[in-house]
Amino acid sequence: MSESLATEAKSLFKSIRITLAVSGVIALIAGIVLLVWPVKSAVIVTGIFATYLVIAGLVYIGLGIFSQKKGGWARVGHIALGLLYIVAGVIAFANLGAAAATLALVVVIFIGISWIVDGVVSLSLLGQDGSRVWTLLYALLSIIAGIIVLFSPLYAATVLWLVFGISLVVLGIVQIVRAVTLGKDSKDFASATGADRVS
Repeated sequence: MSESLATEAKSLFKSIRITLAVSGVIALIAGIVLLVWPVKSAVIVTGIFATYLVIAGLVYIGLGIFSQKKGGWARVGHIALGLLYIVAGVIAFANLGAAAATLALVVVIFIGISWIVDGVVSLSLLGQDGSRVWTLLYALLSIIAGIIVLFSPLYAATVLWLVFGISLVVLGIVQIVRAVTLGKDSKDFASATGADRVS
């Protein structure tokens, strides 16, 4: 019984180590690519997004054409949405550089607006919150950060991309270290269960 437990434990830890190592290496490589070639990697991400738009458009058109249970307006809506997705994907493919910049600006502007709205909502809840000072501080920082992002979206997009790349590098290194040190944990587990005495 304990021998099968030891085998299962070793197999489990080996699978976890491989998963951690592979995900760590992928994150590390992706982070380095983002930091070394930020423009090319932004273009690649935009290309993936454009591919998604085209595929989603084809799916919506298929739903509109082949779905017999939906009403006429629903089918027309699906087809129109599908055509819109396909047109957006084709336009993005036509000039990936401009599409990448536009996508980055849209994301950053959305983040700026959401921070401002979050700050305003926090201010509206100020009287109901027990920690008024922290709520006020959070609301003001959120509104100020949102305004700064909206007034300098290109700078914010660059900083956001760099932070994303650095985060991936750090997370990748941590995952690799976890994969390497997990062997010690598996030996501790085996000795705690008494499985090492059987083998």
